Amino acid sequence: MTDTAEFWFDPRCPFAWISSRFMLEVEQVRDVKVTWRIMSLAYLNADKDIPQEYRDMLADAWELVRLCMAVEQQHGQAELLALYTALGTRLHNEGRDQSRELAEEALAEAGLPRELADAMTDDSYDEAVKRSHHDGMDQVGDDVGTPTISVNGTAFFGPILGSIPRGEQAGAIWDGAVAMAAYPEFYELKRSRSGGLDFS
Repeated sequence: MTDTAEFWFDPRCPFAWISSRFMLEVEQVRDVKVTWRIMSLAYLNADKDIPQEYRDMLADAWELVRLCMAVEQQHGQAELLALYTALGTRLHNEGRDQSRELAEEALAEAGLPRELADAMTDDSYDEAVKRSHHDGMDQVGDDVGTPTISVNGTAFFGPILGSIPRGEQAGAIWDGAVAMAAYPEFYELKRSRSGGLDFS
């Protein structure tokens, strides 16, 4: 039986980036179909009491989710994933700052027109971003963010991983998620995080 997963991401989130690469590994070793969905950290935190440093970091965060929405609407799921991969590699693996130049490079790598970068400043995409955001976040509550994954119709915040599980190890972690999702009264596993993030 094919498992289904919906994965909500904001391309700026390093935790979502690691978890998204985990899901790509899972697809190689398990019968699972992933649908890539967009959420917005800027929208999520707009009315929250957050540190000014974090608010400043989110000041331009709408730009990349708008770009992702434009690509999904105009080109589809495969191209959305290709763009996310190209963006995430630059932002997280290479540690580069967000810019139009970076977005245009990512679009070109994904085989998409560079002029789609105009979507970054086009707020006509915001309502579609908000709808996609609510499709995920409304399932898991107010105190979470990205990554959010729906496993066979049951959504959770996480998994939060410090590095990317590979091969059968990724499959085993996925098996655990499927098992927990099948129990309707399961809600949370959590422990304090230690150490940095490994994007390799």
